[in-house]
Amino acid sequence: MVAMNGRREGAESLRRATRIAASVGFQLLCAWVLVSQVQAQVAGTEKRYVRVGSLQSRFSAYGSERAWNNSYYEGMIWPADYQKQDNAVIQRQWIACEDFTDAKGRHWSKYGIYFAADYVDISLFPMVLKQTAKFDPPHVYVDGTDVTAPYRGDVDEIDPQQIPDRVITNVVNTSMGLTITRRVYAFSQQYHDNYFIREYTLTNTGNVDYDPEIELGATLKGVRISWGVRYSVCREGGEKIGDGQVWGKHTWVSKRGEDYPAHAGERITEQNPIVNWLRCGFAWAGQSVRNSFDNIGAPDVSKDGRLCSPQFAGIVVLHVDKSPKDRSDDPYQPVVLGWHAGDTYPSVGNLQPTDEPNMILLYEMLSGKPYLGLGGNERFFEKYSASNPDPVTVHNDGGGTNIWICYGPWDLEPGESVTIVEAEGVAGINRQLCERIGRRWKQAYDNPNDKGPFVLPDGSTTDNKDVYKNAWVYTGIDSILQTFGRAKRNYDLGYRIPQPPLPPPVFEVRSGGDRIMLSWAPSPSESEPGFAGYKIFRAVGKPDTVYEQIADLPKGTRYYEDLTPVRGFSYYYYLVAYNDGSNNTTGEANPPGPLHSGRFYTRTTEPAYLRRAAGTSLSQIRVVPNPYHIGARDLQYPGEPDKIMFLDIPPRCTIKIFTERGDLIYTIEHTDGSGDEEWNSVTSSRQVVVSGVYIAVFETPEGEKAVRKFVIIR
Repeated sequence: MVAMNGRREGAESLRRATRIAASVGFQLLCAWVLVSQVQAQVAGTEKRYVRVGSLQSRFSAYGSERAWNNSYYEGMIWPADYQKQDNAVIQRQWIACEDFTDAKGRHWSKYGIYFAADYVDISLFPMVLKQTAKFDPPHVYVDGTDVTAPYRGDVDEIDPQQIPDRVITNVVNTSMGLTITRRVYAFSQQYHDNYFIREYTLTNTGNVDYDPEIELGATLKGVRISWGVRYSVCREGGEKIGDGQVWGKHTWVSKRGEDYPAHAGERITEQNPIVNWLRCGFAWAGQSVRNSFDNIGAPDVSKDGRLCSPQFAGIVVLHVDKSPKDRSDDPYQPVVLGWHAGDTYPSVGNLQPTDEPNMILLYEMLSGKPYLGLGGNERFFEKYSASNPDPVTVHNDGGGTNIWICYGPWDLEPGESVTIVEAEGVAGINRQLCERIGRRWKQAYDNPNDKGPFVLPDGSTTDNKDVYKNAWVYTGIDSILQTFGRAKRNYDLGYRIPQPPLPPPVFEVRSGGDRIMLSWAPSPSESEPGFAGYKIFRAVGKPDTVYEQIADLPKGTRYYEDLTPVRGFSYYYYLVAYNDGSNNTTGEANPPGPLHSGRFYTRTTEPAYLRRAAGTSLSQIRVVPNPYHIGARDLQYPGEPDKIMFLDIPPRCTIKIFTERGDLIYTIEHTDGSGDEEWNSVTSSRQVVVSGVYIAVFETPEGEKAVRKFVIIR
């Protein structure tokens, strides 16, 4: 198991590059040989999902990520509370060295490897992919259904001594004899749950395949590692922008930290939590020249104007070893931090002699020379946006723009290693602001005479709706820099950030006739000093919406009855344990004050309802609403715009829905013993019904029947 309590692979502390012994390369080599002897290879298609914070994602066995899942680009989901918030597209990853002789005795002046699924079993050999949890994930039940059951396969091991909530461990051998060990740390503490810390250790093991035999024994010279990371921020917003933004076509990128060496010894504090000197790059959705409106933030022009792409996604560099023998941070790394055209790079990977010319070009690219000149070490947005409103017109690469990062070179003797630590995060304005700013912008969009005034983030005003909207969107730059600053503070503290209480191990929600009942097992942290109690949050209509706190309960509480639900509405809940903040007073890691367990541990994904008692007479049966009018759908059942309820029905019956001319379009078997049943206005062939008169026929097992007519107006 991975131990985060000051022990990992025999080292005295966490993998802090400034505090680790010089013998770490040999220790890693020994640990790797042991793992390779006892654990079989891992399929290149395997993945592990992290779902504990507001940022959620998947990680692949071959050591890098391509987000396409054959339906859409999946991953780097933030905020994970809502649907279609995926921000990932691809992380292109390369390693290269020079003056290299491979296991077949062929000499290469430059040798390079591309991390992609196509090269598993050729140049990439996944050895380990596992996820370790700090505690057993809670079980969450809604009306007897374990809604957490589908995610039980996320976790491979439990280690109560680790500090992060989750640790992904991923080991990949390569045909270069360079083994990449990647560890990903995820946290659910509310100030640190929107980034992952990624630690890469590059070790010259000499192993070029799956078996434990060591094929190579020479020094690896001039080792470099690089990635080009492309985001589409985000999937929902990309659909609103259109024209390929779902794969990041119109993505802007920028960077900070050119003066990092002058600030490398400084600490970030709560008095100054946002700094521009961190080594970082970030991306956001830019303008498409095909749109006639200003699409920054991806306002939903067809509906209420809500901003659908408020996200800024990116990477901050936390530490880079100076050399295998000097574990202190090199403030002049990475050698490149800038931008590169999205799909422009030399093709390598099949390890044939014909690859060598492109491997030479790849090595040049990893050394800082943009391939085909389509890249740079400068701030892309600041340099080009004034003359190119659409970022894709700068380089004309339909693949969009990557954040481009290159590290090295290092010479690695057998057994030696170097470590790189980064954090990857996503941030931006919250959903409530997206709705408020977007609605105000849409109001002016629909009325060209509307000149405001519009209130800007600093309190001043403008008469320009686009200036107003964009000023709010671009506050997301401060948000991502704050996120990067918190990741840096976490790393500087050896990951020993103040910890929230553990969540209750069991949370159960049950629908009742006049109330919804919630019960839970006590948090394992209840006996700890400073434990304060529990808070319950609720959403109405759908799970991906804003939750409101409905209860604040003292420790020792195990049960709560929600007496305020309205019949026919669906309700979703989560429960958190919280403390009084007595373990979070210094402000070293984040703002002081109370901390709560992660909401995603207990969040329900199936609805609970008020279930009325079954009707005692067929004459009681009602259809609600009747008539159903699409213009009032937001007033009828919020969050469930097409729902029609059948109320006071028998405990068991068959409901058949016909058109006015007698065509059967849907059948419902009502068997739960309640007096309620719902229909979402679709036919058995999944078509939404049209306007018209419909007939519902109710038949009990005893053969009793009742008929109700209702009207749908679309």
